[in-house]
Amino acid sequence: MAKTPTGKNNSGRGQRDLTVKVKSARGRRMSSTLWLQRQLNDPYVKRAKAEGYRGRAAFKIMELDDKYRFLVPGARVIDLGCAPGGWCQVAIPRINALGDRSGKAVGTLLGIDIQEVETMAGAEFHVLDFLDEGADDKVKEWLGGEADVVMSDMAASSSGHKQTDHLRIMHLCETAAYFAFDVLAEGGTFVAKVLAGGAEGDLQKLLKQNFTKVAHMKPPSSRSDSSEKFVVATGFKGRGHAEG
Repeated sequence: MAKTPTGKNNSGRGQRDLTVKVKSARGRRMSSTLWLQRQLNDPYVKRAKAEGYRGRAAFKIMELDDKYRFLVPGARVIDLGCAPGGWCQVAIPRINALGDRSGKAVGTLLGIDIQEVETMAGAEFHVLDFLDEGADDKVKEWLGGEADVVMSDMAASSSGHKQTDHLRIMHLCETAAYFAFDVLAEGGTFVAKVLAGGAEGDLQKLLKQNFTKVAHMKPPSSRSDSSEKFVVATGFKGRGHAEG
């Protein structure tokens, strides 16, 4: 029986660190061999499997929320690009989406992706491209109002060219930010993945115009060789202040 994720950040102590080496096989490129070896030796991959999460990314949102505390009971949350659902697994118990924490407000979680996502109790998934015209109105209708949190771990498809990939993900993040402006309630929070690489200035300026506080964090579970980090913008000023 699959383990049910608790949303809590367990330390992972007591796990044996045995290095697995992967032999190259005929027809397999060296890059594929190295990727497989990294996966097999990644402690967060092991933890995700042991704790029932759909991917190691679950620990990133866990660590972000442990510090900034935006996933609170009763919160209305939108997860953009939610597949495979790891971030949702963390959010469900933290916002009390199942209502199993008596005396606490019950939250709502809406996952949006361009591909179908396997169902899970406590979350409602919809296949939708948030770039489509009218997507914001659809989302608010499904959610039953404005959101308290819009979070995104989206990444554009890799081209293999570092600067091109950086520009693509920054554009995706800016687009997600504009979507957040349309669906967030005043005081709301926007969380998104960005890549370090020189084009973050415009996004930083945009977020500072629209939120009272903007912070950046590289969670411990983010791979050391990755240029990714996360922006956490809190205290949305409302659509009357939305600028860009």
